[in-house]
Amino acid sequence: MTSTTEQFADLSATTLLRFATAGSVDDGKSTLVGRLLHDSKSVLTDQMEAVEAVSAQRGQDAPDLALLTDGLRAEREQGITIDVAYRYFATARRRFILADTPGHVQYTRNMVTGASTADLAVVLVDARNGVIEQTRRHAAVAALLRVPHVVLAVNKMDLVGYQESVFAAIAEEFTAYASDLGVPEITAIPISALAGDNVVEPSANMDWYGGPTVLEHLETVPVSHDLTACPARFPVQYVIRPQTAEHPDYRGYAGQIASGVLRVGEAVTVLPSGRTSVIEGIDSLGKSVDIAWAPQSVTVRLKDEIDISRGDLIAPSASAPATTQDVEATVCHVADQPLAVGARVLIKHTTRTVKAIVKEIPSRLTLDDLSQHPNPGQLVANDIGRVVVRTAEPLALDAYADSRRTGSFLLIDPADGTTLAAGMAGESFASQAETTVQADEEGWDF
Repeated sequence: MTSTTEQFADLSATTLLRFATAGSVDDGKSTLVGRLLHDSKSVLTDQMEAVEAVSAQRGQDAPDLALLTDGLRAEREQGITIDVAYRYFATARRRFILADTPGHVQYTRNMVTGASTADLAVVLVDARNGVIEQTRRHAAVAALLRVPHVVLAVNKMDLVGYQESVFAAIAEEFTAYASDLGVPEITAIPISALAGDNVVEPSANMDWYGGPTVLEHLETVPVSHDLTACPARFPVQYVIRPQTAEHPDYRGYAGQIASGVLRVGEAVTVLPSGRTSVIEGIDSLGKSVDIAWAPQSVTVRLKDEIDISRGDLIAPSASAPATTQDVEATVCHVADQPLAVGARVLIKHTTRTVKAIVKEIPSRLTLDDLSQHPNPGQLVANDIGRVVVRTAEPLALDAYADSRRTGSFLLIDPADGTTLAAGMAGESFASQAETTVQADEEGWDF
């Protein structure tokens, strides 16, 4: 019999996949997640008993597996997902962190949270409805956040007689749309989350499909978390000055390495000041080390005494990012109040927060044909658009395409701390349509 220690050792040796599910209302996201958890034996007995009890109270003959992820009382009462539900499970081949995101249009902002760290996004489509506007919005968010793998799960195939032609038409339309957005890899899978077809076990009702099940694809899709291949970036979170008898002159800069590798003896530049120095020492877990890499949390000591505080960025001089006060980016607006030209905001980038003003909103993305509506004047909830922001102090931003960590930022309302928008610096999509819609004087699209 395998010991508990050996089981944990085996588990730690498996790779980790972070993935998010998205789709329109009633497309079956929560049912799919519940089916994944149930059929992969990742549900505890008391959890299953609670689901069976609630299902019985509703008069349902079989357990409603969607209740395994709809954790809020309001979600269970309404049969919808409101909040992002995170679930952790594992198989013999891989560990998973799942973010089940809401389907209602007003909760699209939550997908930004769920997909921002995802390696893969599962976009569900109801086979009866095909690709709709919310499907396009979710594909756009996945592309905007540079999610490297997208799975199109065409659900409720049992309600269309498991017809291959229905699946093929939806897969072709979605693949063409997502490809135009620059999504690098798209895998289409026909499923029935309710019946379990092609979720964990292959379907006996769709012998025309020879691809993987959803779980098989999740277990085998290649995932790389090698942050060390990127240039080193070290946002300072805290300055350590004990000033004790034992450490009278100790000055260290603590934080988490966002990317890359730091080495003792390496020449570095502190941004935004531009002052240079050399790494004299690196302390990790109470010990001095010669090298440290992302995502380790360490304390860096420099040879020279430089005025450094929280929010500064330490980077190798040979690959230091440029600083700017004019940030051009794509944002997904997540607040109820509009974001208008002239708005005064705070911009939070890594550990640095500075004052800023929205100077320009050059365009808003039209999801139907991926065209850009010019000069909309403002962005409202769930809009995706380009912005130009002028900051009070320089920021050391990377392009989001190069670093999801140091290329992203938040726009915050300085009055109450509300998050207004999630921003991605640089170009919006890997490749995007060049079409620009002309607007007349009243702002109507033609």
